[in-house]
Amino acid sequence: MTNRIEIKAALDVTDEGEITGIAWPFGAPDRVGDVIGKGAITVSGTVPMLFAHDQSQVIGVWDEIGETDEGLTVKGRLLIHDVERAREVRAMIRSKAVSGLSIGFVTKGAKRHAKGRTITAAELHEISVVAVPCHPGAQITSVKSDDTPMHHEEPAMENEDIDEKPEAQTPANDAPQIDTKAFNEIKSRLDRLEAKGNRPQGVHVTMGEDVTRKAFVSFLQGDGIDRKTLTIAADAPSYVLAPEETSNEFIRNLVEFSPIRSIADVRTTSSHTILLPKRTGVTNAVWVGETAARTGSEPTFDQSEIAVKELATFVDLSLRMLEDSANVEAEVRLALAEDFGAKEATAFVKGSTANEPTGFMTAAGVAETNNGHATVLAADALISLMYAMPATYRNRGAWVMNGTTLAVIRKLKDGQGNYLWQPSYQAGQPETILGRPVVEAVDMPDIASGTTPIIFGDFKAGYRIYDRVALDILPDMLTQRTSGIARFHARRRVGAGVVRTDVFRKLKMVA
Repeated sequence: MTNRIEIKAALDVTDEGEITGIAWPFGAPDRVGDVIGKGAITVSGTVPMLFAHDQSQVIGVWDEIGETDEGLTVKGRLLIHDVERAREVRAMIRSKAVSGLSIGFVTKGAKRHAKGRTITAAELHEISVVAVPCHPGAQITSVKSDDTPMHHEEPAMENEDIDEKPEAQTPANDAPQIDTKAFNEIKSRLDRLEAKGNRPQGVHVTMGEDVTRKAFVSFLQGDGIDRKTLTIAADAPSYVLAPEETSNEFIRNLVEFSPIRSIADVRTTSSHTILLPKRTGVTNAVWVGETAARTGSEPTFDQSEIAVKELATFVDLSLRMLEDSANVEAEVRLALAEDFGAKEATAFVKGSTANEPTGFMTAAGVAETNNGHATVLAADALISLMYAMPATYRNRGAWVMNGTTLAVIRKLKDGQGNYLWQPSYQAGQPETILGRPVVEAVDMPDIASGTTPIIFGDFKAGYRIYDRVALDILPDMLTQRTSGIARFHARRRVGAGVVRTDVFRKLKMVA
């Protein structure tokens, strides 16, 4: 039984790969009628997180497994820093390509009923992230409608279990009658499986392959036929030409983007425009004598506006590619997610056109501190910049720059020969410059005359991001079909802008 992943705070997996969800809802039967109630599932040791019940694809660990009245609740971590497949699964969850949880267990006790079983004791072995309710590589190792364990070739349903021992006999069934017809059918099936197992191995047929491939495999594996060596030169009418094969592996280019969302104030909106009232002045109180006249004052107010922008594209994919490659659609969704993430991150840094969000580096009114040299970064300038900020924002501020600038700062020293860059020796703590964390943004400018390669500020207070529509991917299988094309439309609506210019300060490379 496949269950929807439940994300409590958002409709996506977190940046650190954390997943929470319900792995099995109590009281609800699965597709073969099995029911597991509260208290029936036991856990011993660490439970691995797999992808599609594939033992070779361990993508994370489950840290917390508990029970509520609703079901078996889980919380785990994708190993995104160590396992490439885990990063791919995180992207597929975010793009809605996969959204299910499924458990694998061994039955320790169960009671049969007319529509299935009520499992009273089960040992949990693994919990998988899945995309579809049936795994092609799994195999059924017991027959649910019979107490006799047996092997057969049909694909197993998700959450299918392995009975370790026959269920306890009751007085009503302690003398079971043998159904001769059923026994002969089982024996005949085992004989066919044994004959098939004795055929030459090496060619594997998966579900959904076309007639040509099945005929090719049948030709190679037919009873009494030796293996054939097929070449294009020998492609006579009486021969069968070996079909081409498409690999499921994709070679991907590296996509980098600035992690501005992790430091900015991110909110959601249901409107196309957000109006933010702001105070531009304060009251004017004065010291007075006991009976002196008081003077009145009024604070002044204004408002700023953040408009929601739209990012959109479409991808054309041949129907043949979609049919021949098992995971090409997931790759398209992953590529779109990466592209949209990189494009919006660039706009958050330096967006300046009417169609994109306003970047904090292009926003008007942000103060600057001169470096004192046009091309050589000065350590004293960083200190001057930081302490030009009000203490409230300085103590919550963060440095933002690209990797090239970071390499230069890494070599700077103070008057006592101490590096300004302080590496972190504690897990989970960021490295700092002058005691404040550093964020590397690939879209920041390099050090050059007249540029502003570094900005320091309180991004939570000063930069606002509003999400209107998350990444929306709509497959269009009809309008381009006469050309043999499937079209995937993708769009995203997001607005962003600086709401407080006084919480930022940039370093200007001038003498």
